[in-house]
Amino acid sequence: MNKKKIYIHAICYAAALLILLIIQINWIWKTAEIKEALFNKKASMVLSKTADLLSEKKELCSSINECIGDKEVYTIDSLIQTNMKLYGFLLEYSFGVSNKKGNKYFKGDIKKTNSFNTVVKNENLLHDLDLVLYLPKKQEFIIKEIGGLFFISIIMILIVIFLFWKTTYSLIKEKRILKETKELFNNMAHEFNTPITNINLAAKILQRKEANHLGKNLTHYSQIILNENKKLKDHVQKGLRLTELDLCETAITKQEFDLHQVIDKAVKAMKIQIDNKNGKINLLLRAEKMMLRADKSHLFNILCNLIDNALKYSRKKPEILIQTINTENSIKVSITDNGIGIKKEFHQKIFNRFFRVNDDIKVKGFGIGLAYVKKTIDLHKGNLLLESIENKGTKLTITLPLNE
Repeated sequence: MNKKKIYIHAICYAAALLILLIIQINWIWKTAEIKEALFNKKASMVLSKTADLLSEKKELCSSINECIGDKEVYTIDSLIQTNMKLYGFLLEYSFGVSNKKGNKYFKGDIKKTNSFNTVVKNENLLHDLDLVLYLPKKQEFIIKEIGGLFFISIIMILIVIFLFWKTTYSLIKEKRILKETKELFNNMAHEFNTPITNINLAAKILQRKEANHLGKNLTHYSQIILNENKKLKDHVQKGLRLTELDLCETAITKQEFDLHQVIDKAVKAMKIQIDNKNGKINLLLRAEKMMLRADKSHLFNILCNLIDNALKYSRKKPEILIQTINTENSIKVSITDNGIGIKKEFHQKIFNRFFRVNDDIKVKGFGIGLAYVKKTIDLHKGNLLLESIENKGTKLTITLPLNE
């Protein structure tokens, strides 16, 4: 399945899940409306039943004509409680009772919302009696009625959406890894093919009977074998170092050392490559605190790797500047070159494993060098900053903590 099809399927599944979510929410909304209608009906029945029982009490009605006192309020309250229990309506409530004469009584606060009204009429009443029942926790009651279904439904839908996203993301990731792996093997085949071919040719020449008469050429062919063997070894070591770092942080063996000495050592190790390119490397080591606790071997490899990149990605004579400076509790090492630079669109991708920029220089490699640099710096709890302008050059700044 190609990437386009994966995206199409993902969009279809996402649309189906969204429609399902809308249907579910609509169903819950309709259920809430039904529950509210039932609630209103029950409340009205409670009020209506209370009004009926109140109108039957002639003595109470007569006394209400005079005033609405505690006795009358207590009786009305008892009737409301009885009917609330009868209809299974165990809620907090307030009520009010009044007539046109101006007699009135309110138990608790009463608001217009969630209030239910009825009129009590009786021949013993001189004025109709207005009875108001206020149920402040109407919304809480309805939510409680449907809350379990609502939250379970939403949680299940969210779980399905998450699993769908995770599955789709994994498929895309696997597809990307498969593509990168193919590119890696393709690069490996090309990278290994040249040294193997050269070794094979040199070995065949040395196997000939006239090999003893080669003289100086014998040394030349022997050197070819050694050089090409070294190339193969370097390629293998790069892959092994990155794999080692992936396994666990114990791949980092920290020791205290002078970073300036390691920089000098890396420059000397790359001297042949620098001379072959007619390059120039300048050191501006201004850090006063240069003692660092880190993995000496890995940092040496990083410096060699970055110097090698600066040499390879250059159309003219390479000019490299290595600087160090202290900032608070850290040391910064920057490597600046005058190479071809990196397009801004690739700045975020350049440290991804197997990623390679298609440039006109056609530098060979596996695309794991900068990934190895980034991984190593991360394990040292440091930072890596890339500054690059196309056709002008690149500056890579490594920040490492001194107290780690």
